[in-house]
Amino acid sequence: MAKEELMEFEGVVTDVLPEGRYRVKLSNDHELIAYTAGRMKKNRIRTLVGDRVTVEVSPYDLDKGRLTFRHKDPAANPSSQGPQRRPPPRRR
Repeated sequence: MAKEELMEFEGVVTDVLPEGRYRVKLSNDHELIAYTAGRMKKNRIRTLVGDRVTVEVSPYDLDKGRLTFRHKDPAANPSSQGPQRRPPPRRR
């Protein structure tokens, strides 16, 4: 395994911690602390408790990771739930 090669796992966010960190329980019942990747911060992707995420983990430290992707829940389709969101106000 190359030094730069990272392992990817899927998990569920169990707790939101301060400073953009999360406690994630992986599909193999291992828990770790993960932080939000820069691209997720840049695009303002919000992650909440119960969200399914993909985590990159270094083979050297299996207790820390980086959230790289938040999976969309097919049941949370905005067109099938409640009223539509209003568009933002137009500038003049």
